[in-house]
Amino acid sequence: MLLVPCPWCGPRDEAEFTYGGQAHVPYPRDPAALTDEEWARHLFFRDNPKGPHAERWCHTISCRRWFNVVRDTATNEILAAYRIGESRPVIL
Repeated sequence: MLLVPCPWCGPRDEAEFTYGGQAHVPYPRDPAALTDEEWARHLFFRDNPKGPHAERWCHTISCRRWFNVVRDTATNEILAAYRIGESRPVIL
């Protein structure tokens, strides 16, 4: 069982959460100017690192708030959790 540390509610079982994809993906400045290929890359291509990865999660069963998590994809260990708008913590 994975315990996800919600910044508002504290650690909860992963079944209470919804994964929202990679965090810190900026929206294009002028989406209408993108080619179909550029738009497809923005929508569907994401980083897939082995190690620490910033992700978005939503606490759907409780507070229903979105937040970011840094999770090690090799070990599934959650290294940090922080609110949307806060800077990504430095993980050593």
